[in-house]
Amino acid sequence: MRSKVTGAQRWVVKIGSALLTADGKGLDRNAMGVWVEQMVALHEAGVELVLVSSGAVAAGMSRLGWTARPSAMHELQAAAAIGQMGLVQAWESSFAEHGRHTAQILLTHDDLSDRKRYLNARSTLRTLVELGVVPVINENDTVVTDEIRFGDNDTLAALVANLVEADLLVILTDRDGMFDADPRNNPDAQLIYEARADDPALDAVAGGTGGALGRGGMQTKLRAARLAARSGAHTVIVGG
Repeated sequence: MRSKVTGAQRWVVKIGSALLTADGKGLDRNAMGVWVEQMVALHEAGVELVLVSSGAVAAGMSRLGWTARPSAMHELQAAAAIGQMGLVQAWESSFAEHGRHTAQILLTHDDLSDRKRYLNARSTLRTLVELGVVPVINENDTVVTDEIRFGDNDTLAALVANLVEADLLVILTDRDGMFDADPRNNPDAQLIYEARADDPALDAVAGGTGGALGRGGMQTKLRAARLAARSGAHTVIVGG
């Protein structure tokens, strides 16, 4: 697997809400700065990068003083609208410190299910990558409804990997990776270093849902790996 990672030319990197927020107290700018340094180093080595960033709802909740994720759609959308402003500004300023430009792209299910819009999105992303710009992608939470939302940015990241024909999908998580049992409940749980995405045994060990601020979990990461594999991309699930 190491050779597949080092040989990958185009990466999609997904960072979730749990990593981007400082215990629910807004965006963790220090952590974001560290990831930007690492991504810039990859950029300088010739790697083409697309960033899929969660965190808009969590950032908006912090600005509004909310401690629990709301269930009402209009409240989620309001939090996303407020938080997306700060999220994209934080990424832009961090990358700008290293002389890198970023571009915000908000996607919906319709954008990727409609052929014309899919091709337009692909063309735009390819152009940005060719220009050396780092696209920062998030789901457009302000306009989606519960029936059509991606449900988590793991799925969105996999669809983006297919869209840009990425070689590698990197999903950063607040766990060390995927284990053969839940390490929170089983101290003997072993880290799975490599497996085929279609291995049915993985379904049994990918139980559980996301944290309080996010919508993902290991199940969605496994699903994302399988989606990405359809276009030939390898997936790395690693602690951030």
